[in-house]
Amino acid sequence: MRIKTHIVFFISFVSVFLNGLHAANSDSDSLILGCGSENEAKDADGRKWQPDSKYLTGSKGSPAQAQYQDPALLSEVPYMKARIFTSNATYKFPVKPKQRYIIRLYFYPAVYGSNNAEQSYFAVIANGITVLQNFSASITCKALTQAYIMREYFLAPLNKDSLEVTFSPSAGFAFVNGIELIGTPDMFGSATIVGASDQTFDGKSTNLQTMFRVNIGGQFISPTNDSGALSRTWYDDFAYVFGAQLGVTNEAAKDVKIDYKDMPGYIAPVDIYKTSRSMGEKKDINLSYNLTWVFNQVDPKFMYLVRLHFCDFYLSKTNQIVFTVYINNQTAEAEADVIGWTGGKGVPTYRDYVVALKDGSDGNLWLALHPATKSRPEFYDALINGVEIFKLEQGKTLAGPNPNPSEMLAKDQERERSFENQQQQGGSGTNKAHVIGGAAGGAAAFGIVAALCIAVYQRKKKALGTETHTSSWLPLYGNSHTSGTKSTISGKSTASSHLTTAAQGRCRRFSFIEMKQATKSFDESNVIGVGGFGKVYKGVIDAGTKVAIKRSNPQSEQGVHEFQTEIEMLSELRHKHLVSLIGFCDEDNEMCLVYDFMSRGTLREHLYKGNKSQAQLSWKKRLEICIGAAKGLHYLHTGARWTIIHRDVKTTNILLDENWEAKVSDFGLSKTGPNMDNGHVSTVVKGSFGYLDPEYFRRQQLTEKSDVYSFGVVLFEALCARPALNPSLPKEQVSLADWALHCQRKGTLEDIIDPHLKGKVNMESIKKFADTAEKCLSDAGTDRPTLNDILWNLEFALQLQDDPDGSNHSSRRARSDSDDAHLRNQNMMAIHYSNLSLGSESDLNEESNNNNNTNSNETTGDSSAIFSQIVNPKGR
Repeated sequence: MRIKTHIVFFISFVSVFLNGLHAANSDSDSLILGCGSENEAKDADGRKWQPDSKYLTGSKGSPAQAQYQDPALLSEVPYMKARIFTSNATYKFPVKPKQRYIIRLYFYPAVYGSNNAEQSYFAVIANGITVLQNFSASITCKALTQAYIMREYFLAPLNKDSLEVTFSPSAGFAFVNGIELIGTPDMFGSATIVGASDQTFDGKSTNLQTMFRVNIGGQFISPTNDSGALSRTWYDDFAYVFGAQLGVTNEAAKDVKIDYKDMPGYIAPVDIYKTSRSMGEKKDINLSYNLTWVFNQVDPKFMYLVRLHFCDFYLSKTNQIVFTVYINNQTAEAEADVIGWTGGKGVPTYRDYVVALKDGSDGNLWLALHPATKSRPEFYDALINGVEIFKLEQGKTLAGPNPNPSEMLAKDQERERSFENQQQQGGSGTNKAHVIGGAAGGAAAFGIVAALCIAVYQRKKKALGTETHTSSWLPLYGNSHTSGTKSTISGKSTASSHLTTAAQGRCRRFSFIEMKQATKSFDESNVIGVGGFGKVYKGVIDAGTKVAIKRSNPQSEQGVHEFQTEIEMLSELRHKHLVSLIGFCDEDNEMCLVYDFMSRGTLREHLYKGNKSQAQLSWKKRLEICIGAAKGLHYLHTGARWTIIHRDVKTTNILLDENWEAKVSDFGLSKTGPNMDNGHVSTVVKGSFGYLDPEYFRRQQLTEKSDVYSFGVVLFEALCARPALNPSLPKEQVSLADWALHCQRKGTLEDIIDPHLKGKVNMESIKKFADTAEKCLSDAGTDRPTLNDILWNLEFALQLQDDPDGSNHSSRRARSDSDDAHLRNQNMMAIHYSNLSLGSESDLNEESNNNNNTNSNETTGDSSAIFSQIVNPKGR
């Protein structure tokens, strides 16, 4: 009887404990508010946002609708609606006493009716703490190169049953798009103070602001995949890795179980501890460098709590890996032994450190790992799984100044404004250009189109009175941007002097001597392509690593800007289906770009350049290549932090690795940025004939749908195995886009598909593929599908080919909302570094003026050029 009583008591105790824990994280202890919304609405992840009005006391402000949805917004909720305040206004939220809360504030700086966020400055006070002061969401987004921002704060445990959050306009008006309030266990305790190891910091009663939350070596983790009900967002770490030595990424085997033991599961999701970044297996290399991350835009006036997450899922003994942890060049942990801390394989842990930034830190917080040799571990290596950085309250405030845009960004914005003013002053000349462009868009013959394009460009050039290089609206990360200046003495640039420190730090810098050694003094036998930038050479570095080296042509008019853009772009972006930049050389008036070598060259050469492997390129293989390229473009359009428009999509810029994986290359013409107030940007027309969006050509207005048009041409090229332009054909067949559309609408497309495919493919798959390509070539950009839609259709075409009986088609058609959300999350991930490559090893036996190349923008051998330009090089 006594035993039964004890059992009942134990079960009751556990039940009460679990219920209490659940209550601390239940939906009833959370609020997710869409500010300015009158009804409940779901975001892209399926989370429900409630109206906010009932929580306002006194002035309720006014609801407003954003006039334009930036392409970088993956969801209308909560960003497209806002609550506008022209005077002080306070939210009053019910809370539990002695409970710590997370509060998140969402801001999308747009135009709301007559209220332009550029004129908005305000303060926010929560729990008596000033979290924002004289805050401008517009300035902050521009400086951080983001379309929208979220600010997250951990509020100290409250001694009352309500939380007041006050918005106070300091100029113009205040606004907010969304508010989240989530009850959370107190996750902060004692932390070691870096530089004073005998002292500790107690974080239990401290207010904090989340600055960075990073999944090291892993991928983006969405709020819906976070642990508990905390809905945190974890970003990949590639944007912060410093230097050419990236280490290696690791992933736990499927049979490895992550065992939290005594550590609460809400500290971090299990996915954090299933991936890591380490230094690698080579002792000598590991001892020669630090595995380093740099976190910028950090206010030096505050102290920061740095939380490091560790889990070793390979090793199981102490003293196998021991390493030193440095934070801002100070030793935070002299000998970190993860197994020694956790006691076993697959057991996670974390360590907290508090650091004060030193004067002259330039707003950067550095984290570095290096093997510790004193204890003579079995392996000279280091590892880490995750990083969180929090700003600590100081004097009842967490507010810092609005970030300053970089000098390069400011110059670039001024250049864009100057260009727009000159465009407007062009008057009738601009109108004439539109008329001529419209006529050219309807012409089928390539010669007429080319002549008109060049004429338009020359007229525009004269109207501007200078050679205009329009660059990106906004940089990729932090303070990055480029300027396209040239030296008047040499015709070359000191290009790298205009690159950001971050971009240079993330790329390896080669000497020109190394470039000569790698290519045997640029021996002509190593040439694998020629483009507007210059020749592309096959080379070997580091005693065996094959690379493709693109060397600038002294006579080229395009070099500097494209050189800078390529480095800035590819040093920041990493995706399975994008090329990877290894490094660059900018020395002795020479500019070189170094890429990983791609053994199978370009898609074009496998379609119709007489390559012996053409017969191997089955319909299924072509579909898989097109799907891979679409994934790369989709990531550029929606998965990065803002829209990136490639502007030169074509088969020579789709490269293939040894496994036939497609990689999108050549970012010299790319445009980036979230601030397209009218859904487009007005810019000089650049691209490649045959692929050029006629709407873009007519209006000089660039959108992401311009890439969709070009990709539609690529799809027909893959289907028909012929060049985008071939003037040797009859007039009506010169343009592949025009001829394929004509045959598609006449029902005769089967007559022009690649003869190698006939009788070997499922025609339902061909039909779905052709329908998709046709939609991509719609005259109006608004009628063209998104890359997301294109991807689904191509995957459906692949399934039709694999499953001709149609047994699985119904499930394919009935794609669920959860699949959509998963795809969005996949596209948001910055996939960790992989071996992306460039170049081809094929022989150079074919004449460079083959039909496919006569009207292209490059001259190549059997491996096509990687860099492109309009026929007249000045057009780029």
